[in-house]
Amino acid sequence: MAHLVFDPDEQNALRADAREHAITDPGVAYVLERLAAEGVDLEQCADWEDLRLQAGLPARDASAA
Repeated sequence: MAHLVFDPDEQNALRADAREHAITDPGVAYVLERLAAEGVDLEQCADWEDLRLQAGLPARDASAA
């Protein structure tokens, strides 16, 4: 299982950003704090195109960019 973790300086920066957003955007603050604490489980990540197809949206072609 691939797992991305942040070094202590990066964790501190994420937590500082979380405190900055705590009042105005608590959802962002929560995500930043979880990233700092837990990192990212890359096995749980989904490709953007896979998410589009799961939502029933058509695949993007080069002209749509």
